[in-house]
Amino acid sequence: MSSIHTTSDPESLRDLAVRVAAEAGELAAEGQAGVTVLDTKSSPTDIVTKMDRATEDLIRSRLLAARPDDAILGEEGGDESGTSGVRWVVDPIDGTVNYLYGQPDWGVSIAAEIDGTVVAAAVNVPRRGEMYEAVLGGGSRRNGEPLQAPPAVPLDRALVATGFGYFSERRRQQARVLLEVAPLVRDIRRGGSAAVDLTGVAAGRCDAFYERGLHPWDWAAPGLVATEAGVRVGGLHGGPPANDLVIAARPELYDALDALLAPLGADRD
Repeated sequence: MSSIHTTSDPESLRDLAVRVAAEAGELAAEGQAGVTVLDTKSSPTDIVTKMDRATEDLIRSRLLAARPDDAILGEEGGDESGTSGVRWVVDPIDGTVNYLYGQPDWGVSIAAEIDGTVVAAAVNVPRRGEMYEAVLGGGSRRNGEPLQAPPAVPLDRALVATGFGYFSERRRQQARVLLEVAPLVRDIRRGGSAAVDLTGVAAGRCDAFYERGLHPWDWAAPGLVATEAGVRVGGLHGGPPANDLVIAARPELYDALDALLAPLGADRD
């Protein structure tokens, strides 16, 4: 891991992301038992554990050892500049509340951007024994096997995953939206990790996903995995994914879910 790489082809970036995500996932899994809250961020429910920071520190050190001129945007460590044109977007433990409570649905997400476009990704879900990887234009894989999302289903037969924010007013609005969505779909799932939910759409564990309040580290890596598996990942009215709203589904179902969410104010608090 200490050898320095100068090439920036997406396949080599993907391979590095997979290696680092595997090591980071092992560290986080070993540290899950007995972990406690270290700090809070935007609200008392927006927590950080010592393992979030330790895992991100490991990821940063490994990436910079291999590619010292790259930039890194991490959930815990902020944005570091670089000169190579490559930026890594890192979420060391997506699903920290699940992690704190000993639940299995959390993941390590590492994506590589070139000039602002995500070109390579790895998402490690250690407790499920799953490593997802993707290269822009090169497809997605789960544990080395090609990954293709199932065909779209009608909205009324869709299992839809979602998540909630950390502020009480946002949660109230999200609950109001959910009251309107729930009767019109097969069922709702709230898993607690956008990385697990987005890769879950790619893997067919749910048909669609939407959530307000996500950040680039939440969707960069799993979003590419989903996109390369045939899922459309974007925002409201078909725009790009954004903090306002992220939607993911097969294209036909995406359009139906987008049309349902827009008049409900799913992108507003």
